[in-house]
Amino acid sequence: MLAKGDGMSHGNGNGNGNGNGNGNGNGKKSLPTVGADPIAGLPAIDGFPASEKAYVEADDLRVPVRRIHLQGDNPPFDVYDTSGPQGIDPHHGLPKLRAPWIAGRLANGDTGNRSQMHYARRGVITPEMRFVAIRESVTPEFVRDELASGRAILPANIHHPESEPMIIGKNFLVKINANIGNSAVTSTIAEEVDKLRWAVKWGADTVMDLSTGKNIHETREWIIRNSPVPIGTVPIYQCLEKVHGDPEKLNIDLFIDTLIEQAEQGVDYFTIHAGVRLAYIPLTASRTTGIVSRGGSIMAKWCLSHHRENFLYTEFERICEVMKKYDVAFSLGDGLRPGSTADANDRAQLAELETLGELTDIAWKHDVQTMIEGPGHVPMHKIKENVEIQMKVCKEAPFYTLGPLVTDIAPGYDHITSAIGAAMIGWFGTAMLCYVTPKEHLGLPNRDDVKDGVIAYKIAAHAADLAKGHPGARLRDDALSKARFEFRWEDQFNLSLDPDTAKDFHDETLPAPAAKGAHFCSMCGPKFCSMKITEEVRAMAEQGMAAKSSEFRDAGSTLYAGSDDHHH
Repeated sequence: MLAKGDGMSHGNGNGNGNGNGNGNGNGKKSLPTVGADPIAGLPAIDGFPASEKAYVEADDLRVPVRRIHLQGDNPPFDVYDTSGPQGIDPHHGLPKLRAPWIAGRLANGDTGNRSQMHYARRGVITPEMRFVAIRESVTPEFVRDELASGRAILPANIHHPESEPMIIGKNFLVKINANIGNSAVTSTIAEEVDKLRWAVKWGADTVMDLSTGKNIHETREWIIRNSPVPIGTVPIYQCLEKVHGDPEKLNIDLFIDTLIEQAEQGVDYFTIHAGVRLAYIPLTASRTTGIVSRGGSIMAKWCLSHHRENFLYTEFERICEVMKKYDVAFSLGDGLRPGSTADANDRAQLAELETLGELTDIAWKHDVQTMIEGPGHVPMHKIKENVEIQMKVCKEAPFYTLGPLVTDIAPGYDHITSAIGAAMIGWFGTAMLCYVTPKEHLGLPNRDDVKDGVIAYKIAAHAADLAKGHPGARLRDDALSKARFEFRWEDQFNLSLDPDTAKDFHDETLPAPAAKGAHFCSMCGPKFCSMKITEEVRAMAEQGMAAKSSEFRDAGSTLYAGSDDHHH
């Protein structure tokens, strides 16, 4: 059953202080302040034109979709929606959608292992699994089976009840991640909360907070409380801040304390570079670009400074104990990923991948959800091999890749160089694509860069879904193509990933309202539009066929005229 919800064709503003707190109705500002109001002046996020939030209702669940209203007698079109509840004051955070589900499980025989994989392996179908099944148009049992096998993960920390459940796995829609976060050089809490809301508006399925600057804890709290999607982090970054930037002072106790701190806040998945082993570091010596992962380089320096094995590897089971208590998923980091096409698929990269396969087995022994991070920079002819090796070594645990960039010659356009590789690697079976923005290798992304990166990766993910033959993937393409052929300009804009840009480009040369009904655009004009000519050809053909049909009937409907000999 479908139900209408909040309108989406207007801005959600900053709220007016009358929100429901964190879903508890107390109306108090529960988020930490750093000096003055840290999100003062936060801009409104406008909705999409001709769209509204609607809900698919089943039993006690209400699963959001964005409903696009089309012109004439064309039925509305529903699309997957990541934007979260509208009209909420960010000072209070989003409603705690999952709080009663979590409380019910904890009250009903809590074993201390709260992971969705643990429940799935015990034959339990959680509300989160049912929610995801509706979103993905599959059965709850299929979701449970994919989670139990490790082929999919459902990131859902028990302390992030605001999240709307989603799933990452090769047998589901290809997902995308957007990276945000401050640096030691620039950005504020307000800018990062704005980037979060901007990213999920345009379709980010998860968001990683990669902050390395000031107020890391407070920034993360504001992001999590206002995020309807899972949040990931790289905990070693905050550990490094705690030791004032000296990797040699890192240790497992500090790391575990930081994991607990972030898990208590509600982080849904951790990137942990446990595969950067001491013996692999020399393998990078002859590389063109060495070690390009921040986390990988930090752990490599620690290993060499102490000439000891990576403590994230040796203490991995201790880390698992934290993960399963909160249901935080592993995103096993590719700290030795290639940073140039010259280094793709080398021994360092593949040696680390083998270790990630070993660690996946250990995580699964603890029923901890696990995905595997991948490269990076890989030329097109080497992409398929990456997926095939990962699937074999890591037993089909979800693959989560950065791009990959297929060429290194286009700084400023790496959202394009990487989206090419992302579409290919998604087609071959990668479950989630980490976006790259135009600022990659050049600077910290701003909100415009975030949008460009998300749109590029929504294209890549959707192209992969089409190539995989995912059920229903082509429906939006067909709806937009039909609108295009019928010269329903507004519908063509509104069915696109970025209606504003599509409309602006059209209106640069034909801004008049009457142009929205024209059977041509400025590319071809009225005389050379192939679709207009096709319409005319079809009309002529139909008229010709009608005339021939009439002629046939007038001749007495005789198949052979003028002869009684019907033999060839």
